[in-house]
Amino acid sequence: MYVRLVNYIDSINHYRKTKISNRNFLVIAALIVGILAGLAAALLKTLTHHIEDFLQTGFHWQYKYYLYFFFPFIGILLSVMYVRRFIRKGKFETGLTPLLYTISKKSSKVEPHNIYSQIITAALTVGFGGSTGLEAPIVTSGSGIGSVVGRFLGLSYRETTMLLACGAAAGISAAFNSPIAGIVFAIEILLPEFTIPAFIPLLLASATAAVVARFFFNEQLFFLVTEGWKMNALVYYVLLAVLIGLFSIYFTKANSLIKSFFYKINHPYKRVVIGGLMLGLMVFLFPTLYGEGYVTIKNLLGGNYTNVMTNSIFAEYSSLPWLVILFTVITVFAKSCATLITLGAGGNGGIFAPSLVIGGLIGFVVAFSANTLGIANLNVANFIVAGMAASLSAIMHAPLTGIFLIAEITGGYVLMVPLMITSALSYLINRSANKYSIYTKPLAEKGELLSHEDKDTTVLNMMKLRYLVERDYLVLSEDDLVSARMQEILHSKRNLFPVVSNDKSFKGLVFVEDVLKTNRAEEDNLSVNDLMQAAPAIVVITDPLKKVLGKMEKENAWLLPVLDESGAYLGFVSKTAIFNKYRALLSRQADYME
Repeated sequence: MYVRLVNYIDSINHYRKTKISNRNFLVIAALIVGILAGLAAALLKTLTHHIEDFLQTGFHWQYKYYLYFFFPFIGILLSVMYVRRFIRKGKFETGLTPLLYTISKKSSKVEPHNIYSQIITAALTVGFGGSTGLEAPIVTSGSGIGSVVGRFLGLSYRETTMLLACGAAAGISAAFNSPIAGIVFAIEILLPEFTIPAFIPLLLASATAAVVARFFFNEQLFFLVTEGWKMNALVYYVLLAVLIGLFSIYFTKANSLIKSFFYKINHPYKRVVIGGLMLGLMVFLFPTLYGEGYVTIKNLLGGNYTNVMTNSIFAEYSSLPWLVILFTVITVFAKSCATLITLGAGGNGGIFAPSLVIGGLIGFVVAFSANTLGIANLNVANFIVAGMAASLSAIMHAPLTGIFLIAEITGGYVLMVPLMITSALSYLINRSANKYSIYTKPLAEKGELLSHEDKDTTVLNMMKLRYLVERDYLVLSEDDLVSARMQEILHSKRNLFPVVSNDKSFKGLVFVEDVLKTNRAEEDNLSVNDLMQAAPAIVVITDPLKKVLGKMEKENAWLLPVLDESGAYLGFVSKTAIFNKYRALLSRQADYME
């Protein structure tokens, strides 16, 4: 059955290669990816909202509100249990960092289980109150669809990567009903070397997903009523950008600290218990931390400023403006911690939604504080919207995505100038302290980042030494007599030979010219050890190629022996093999987005 299916797919691929050009076929494939990603996004949002509705309104019990302390813990626990029970062969990872790694190191081959596992775990995590967003799981699921479709159809790395990006764009488009933001996100985050031909598949996938998603959700995420912006408010927009830029630096550092804290807890269920109970306590004290947090932003945009404290144990003080401001400031820091705790404990989600919520709350604090002090008369809704764009721009290092996403989902195109100012300034402030975004930093620290600023390093990082090792060398033992191995040496096509000890550890090299210089009288008693020379340098199988080339340049060597981590001989690596692989990958990079 399997063989018949493979043959059928091969025949389809052969037919379309002869009848349809790759560029035209990629458009058709992008439409397919857009439809499937739109359905996946709709499914995830539906599942999450049904879980939230059941827990908040459909579930009736006299003491059910005491369970709100445990709901986040239950969601994370169910998510971890699902991963450990059903994902055994593959590896389950959250966030966009693994996706970037897949593009740079795994030929854009997203594991198929991500299509559904991201949906299930994210719905459980966020539906039960995990303080994170659905966008990263939607992007990963959409990217998985694009990757699987590309491989199913026998497409090349370049074309599969294109469909992966189409799936990501479609996911963002469907999640926010924002096709332009989906395209910009894919270009800015996944396809930094964008060319015009790539625009058409992205456009179609993003638009298709938006249409499909609107069959299920026909509501605009946020509503903004504004008459535009005023010149005398510009200084406060600048202040807002500075505050968010500084907060984004704090967020990046908090991310590293909280991640390292949970990484030290080896047992997964212990992480769930500790993180789940911490999160439950925070949600109990600050109900706005429950789930994505978009409801709070909607209410603030509608002028309901006391909503920040609604349902909290401090609700009776919501009539005091300064307590509302103080509570909001605390909520901003609590939201960042709650998000990172959710992810660290084992929940699934992303920082997309939390970034928007945090930025919106900071924007509210700036405008509401200025109005309360009487030093200005600012449009609070405008500042909430600008804060959302600035926060997304700074934390994700994606200013264009921040600008166009917020303009699209709020209808705030009249605020384009404030959005541009706050997004650019907050991004520059974060960039001054963090060269890499919160997504790319882990990869950069491991030397695995696909960077388009340093192409040499990028291509070398894509190469693995173990695939370049040449193992067809005649191996000599240090105790061998030259006369006993003479015939093998003379018939070898190589001009040097590795020498190993009895335990296979590498000892040195013997060159064929040294063997030929010996006379017959010496051969009978001459051992390999007598002719052995030290290698100019050695490399370990785990060494990055950039380090290997550095050693070759330093020692002016064309060949170097490769050892395993215990010192045992494995083979040789040559500059020729490295340069041939380098040229092949560089060629693949060159037509990456043709």
